[in-house]
Amino acid sequence: MRVPATTARLALHARLTHPAQEAPLQPEGALPPYMESFLAHLRLLVGVPFEYLVPDDRLLPPESIRFFYLDRSWTDRVVDGAVAVGQIGSREEAHYQARAAVLSQRLDQSERMVRPLQRGTDFVDAKKASDADRTPAGVVTGFLLRSSAVRNWPHMDVRAYDRTIGEPFKTADPEIVAHQLPLLRLELLAPSVMIALFQGEPQMVLLEEPHHGVQFGVRHRGAGLAVPLRNGKGEQVKVGDDAVPVTVPTRPGRTDVVRVKALRDALAADPRGVPQTGSGAFAISVLDPPWRQHFQGTEDHADTGVPLDRVFIHVADAVQQPLVLTGVTTVLGLGG
Repeated sequence: MRVPATTARLALHARLTHPAQEAPLQPEGALPPYMESFLAHLRLLVGVPFEYLVPDDRLLPPESIRFFYLDRSWTDRVVDGAVAVGQIGSREEAHYQARAAVLSQRLDQSERMVRPLQRGTDFVDAKKASDADRTPAGVVTGFLLRSSAVRNWPHMDVRAYDRTIGEPFKTADPEIVAHQLPLLRLELLAPSVMIALFQGEPQMVLLEEPHHGVQFGVRHRGAGLAVPLRNGKGEQVKVGDDAVPVTVPTRPGRTDVVRVKALRDALAADPRGVPQTGSGAFAISVLDPPWRQHFQGTEDHADTGVPLDRVFIHVADAVQQPLVLTGVTTVLGLGG
């Protein structure tokens, strides 16, 4: 039997150690822009099938919001799965394992450019801005919102803050801006489903109707209509945390037609409101500012505009309700 000139093992060893191969200490080249952008988007769940995020419709019923933490380990494994397409042999796999930690650190920076890229910023400019942000990568949180509000106001403003801020709330105030968390992703997954991701853990999240201009109007309250009493600055007059409602007079048999003069007289009857000296004062009294919804702590409530009555939803108490608890455990397969 002839002795072979070489064996498969020796041939593989010679190929892997050939000088033409990449030296262990040779610095690796930068990721191609398309690859860096794709993996950064993947880290923020862009392109991940919705059924992987919400496996059962009952976990996100209509008119509900679900807050969550993004599992960094899970998103790293998603990246592993995407990169595995190019691992056709043991050499590629070993190379990736050696570079995986560096890649993960690279994507910690790159994921911050996803939102600018989605808003039309050039890749070079977006990457330059993300690389300049040396804030350590930390917790990523977010929410899924399924509501008719998303369909009605697809461009609603979404902000998150690292502390609870009371009303009156001025978004442009430098002290308030300093506590705002970076928004990593804000996107519609369906006409009535929105996803948002924040860099950090919010203590307060605001959803606000877009500010398209000055609006006037009245709202339904019970079986009738009402407006909140306002002072000369347009701020609601409150007793404690509750707005003071002023019933809106309507025509007999036509509850959709407002008696404007009677409404003016009703507003003038309360000295705490705007003195009704003309059309300008009346306009302030019937301001209908953009709807704003607060989510903070274990309660959510609307502090501005109408509805006029305080409505608190205690999340912890709701989950402990027998029917809700049974439904959650059934969906998650925890029932015994």
